[in-house]
Amino acid sequence: MSEINLKEAEPIHCQYTRTSPNCCTCLSSCRGIVAALVRRDLEKACGMENSMEETVEKKTDVVVKGDAALKTQFLTTKDKFHEFVDSGWKGPKGHKTSDNDKPDEEKETSVEEPETKKFKVDPEERNKVGKPDGKRIRGQNKSRPHTKPNAFEEKRLCPSVIQDNKECTYGDKCIFLHDAAEYMGSKLADIGESCYLYDTFGKCAYGLSCRYAKAHTTPDFKTMENAELIKANEGRETVKNSLKKELQNQLRKRSVAFKKSEEYLKTLANNKDKTQQLGNAVVSADPAGEEQRVSTEAETQQASQDKQPPVKTIGPLTDEDVIKLRQCEKKQVDFQDKLYLAPLTTCGNLPFRRLCKRFGADITCGEMAMCTNLLQGQQSEWALLKRHESEDVFGVQVEGCFPDTMTRCAELINNNADVDFVDINSGCPIDLVYKKGGGCGLMTRNRKFEQIIKGMNHVLDVPLTVKIRTGVQEKCNIAHKLIPEMKKWDVSMITLHGRSREQRYTKLADWDYITACSKLASPVPLFGNGDILSYEDAMKAKETGVSGIMIARGALIKPWIFTEIKESRHWDISSNERLDVLRDFSNFGLEHWGSDTRGVEKTRTFMLEWLSFMCRYIPVGLLERVPQKINERPPFYMGRNYLESLMASQHAGDWIRISEMLLGPVPKNFIFLPKHKANAYK
Repeated sequence: MSEINLKEAEPIHCQYTRTSPNCCTCLSSCRGIVAALVRRDLEKACGMENSMEETVEKKTDVVVKGDAALKTQFLTTKDKFHEFVDSGWKGPKGHKTSDNDKPDEEKETSVEEPETKKFKVDPEERNKVGKPDGKRIRGQNKSRPHTKPNAFEEKRLCPSVIQDNKECTYGDKCIFLHDAAEYMGSKLADIGESCYLYDTFGKCAYGLSCRYAKAHTTPDFKTMENAELIKANEGRETVKNSLKKELQNQLRKRSVAFKKSEEYLKTLANNKDKTQQLGNAVVSADPAGEEQRVSTEAETQQASQDKQPPVKTIGPLTDEDVIKLRQCEKKQVDFQDKLYLAPLTTCGNLPFRRLCKRFGADITCGEMAMCTNLLQGQQSEWALLKRHESEDVFGVQVEGCFPDTMTRCAELINNNADVDFVDINSGCPIDLVYKKGGGCGLMTRNRKFEQIIKGMNHVLDVPLTVKIRTGVQEKCNIAHKLIPEMKKWDVSMITLHGRSREQRYTKLADWDYITACSKLASPVPLFGNGDILSYEDAMKAKETGVSGIMIARGALIKPWIFTEIKESRHWDISSNERLDVLRDFSNFGLEHWGSDTRGVEKTRTFMLEWLSFMCRYIPVGLLERVPQKINERPPFYMGRNYLESLMASQHAGDWIRISEMLLGPVPKNFIFLPKHKANAYK
């Protein structure tokens, strides 16, 4: 680039004084003119370089902002990717399929993918690109098509026939089939030749209705049993915390006694009455209008009697001293340096937690359960409390906004469920929960929050933990104010998600704030949560001084992250190994939800919800820069084989294809739309 010789250039005179540019009046304007000349010369000199850079950009693939960096040989376009996936797909039986081969019913019931979730824009540009009606863009598909689980099978076999030909209590009024031969003739085709339940336990409880019935059915439609396996599994309880029918009836009739809860709630009511009496009696007005303070010797003695010392040092031993456990006498859980699988709504089911335990998760927790639904005895809500035998440290998470319901729910769980700890969800951002005062709403209701924590601690024999966010509003953190108070309320452990309610999952988690809060919480353990997708992220998180790490979306994208963290390595897992992980999930799902048509389709639905997260995983061998970040969007790429490319698809139809490889063809009336738009890019 040529240099500019300012000495040899013609002098530039001021347009007002016609003097040299050194005059004080217009020195700044003259300097601006010189800068413009220099800028013009630079543009001429760099013109050729800019044109060469544009040519290079056209030839190579440009990395879009927010996309993960992949090796260029694997990158492709959307059209080429879907063309490759569609052309290479073979049906569950091995033959290639095309659009003409699909039945008409399947074409009619197909659901289009939702629109791509748009990036968050600045407030100034919102008027330009926002929706006309001003509504915010949500990341959840509401009003999704729902199919009843019984709709996949036209004719169903009576349970009396399945259960060793017992007599049907409904007689001629029964709407189910009793002829085994007729049912087998109309039943959907079997999925495979071996039944996981029969091979594991020696007996399949679903008998002829099992989708693998050929493996354990005789020619005369009798169910076979393996006596050796049955004897080996005798007395084994694989799943705990099931809702008993007797307890369900008592809850529906509201005949369950909550003795400890009533004791605590009475103290709350008494304290409220005393506060009101003191407030009315502190100041009274005389007829002349002068105010006098009312304080008698009897009231002073009564107040001193009500105020008891924190620990009784003398006096007889009462039942209250024996029954009520002190904090140090409760069951203790070692939370230090543990990997904690977060309670995940929909996807954090029992089969998925079993997988994470195999990969190295230390602590597991059930999905969030509503305390009011548990108190009403709802079967679907109690299913969230179920615990597998492999979960050695297991807790349940409850949500509520009132001290009475939360205290009774804690006592109900304490007396009827086998758990190691109970967690309060005060970080849920959902509008339905927040507007009622639950979830994140508890963080702004300190008095209610204190009453809930103290009441649950009063009735529980296990530790009580709390999960919170940084705050409600994006730039107004309040967790650092709550944590010292929660220490006084005898919370056993705190989990902090480094985002506010308004952020949801946008922007990165604030780990600097988590570091400051962990120092405030000491000696109470504080777990950090947010944006952990590799062992390097976990190591950086541990350097902040937190007691442990909670992993949520990272476990959904790749459940083997627990193995990576414990072994301090990046696992370039193959597509066949990932398919084996999905096969294990399908087997665990059949064991948990059943191997009949209803159970198979329920397992398929939960698998598809999980695949909406798992498709975001990018194999380590394809990355230009390791590791993958959780906020980086995976671009369209070709895998190292066809299966790896199929698993990278973000289209729900391709997820269904993967499920068909493990659970057979979908029924004709099967419809699936993912729960979250953010994970269903079109």
